Amino acid sequence: MRAIRWIAWILVVLVAGTTVAVLVSDDIRDAVLGKPGQGTGIAEIGGPFQLVDHTGKPVTEKDFLGKPSAFFFGFTHCPDVCPTTLYEMSTWLGELGPDADKLNVAFVTVDPERDTPELMNNYLSAFGDRIVGLSGTPEQVSQIVKEYKVYRRKVEQEDGEYVMDHSASVYLMDADGKFVGTIAYGEADDIALGKLKRLVAGG
Repeated sequence: MRAIRWIAWILVVLVAGTTVAVLVSDDIRDAVLGKPGQGTGIAEIGGPFQLVDHTGKPVTEKDFLGKPSAFFFGFTHCPDVCPTTLYEMSTWLGELGPDADKLNVAFVTVDPERDTPELMNNYLSAFGDRIVGLSGTPEQVSQIVKEYKVYRRKVEQEDGEYVMDHSASVYLMDADGKFVGTIAYGEADDIALGKLKRLVAGG
């Protein structure tokens, strides 16, 4: 009887765990694809924006058409996720070789209060010269964050400073500016590079 009770409890835990996994999966699906009956949101990721690049030049979404693009949202005071992702991106670009010129890569700030074009320029110089930094007014940054369905939240620290919680994926867009997928934070190098190769090839 004791063995039967243990088996029953294990089954209960497994069912509960499966239910939680389904709920989490549904949340992710709804965030990216839209809730059931509301249509999909894939085509809705991305849209018009007006920002400035790390040289101070005004740019819009139209400047990124004609070639596929990879957008990463972060901030220059980020302690780990952002520098890690930018380093990986610069490595992947190097492995793409000449095909890297067929891809737009942008680092978009979620912290416009601190990330001026000058600061973005200095920060990105550590990761080569292929990544464009994008910043702007708080209103302009809020617009692109909204268009790309990016999560961000300001977290105050005890010392009076703050950090930004934010989405950690790289957004992949085709040459027409349509969302085609993501590279997740911590994704295996070969898989991430394969996605970029397919993106550049138009697949």
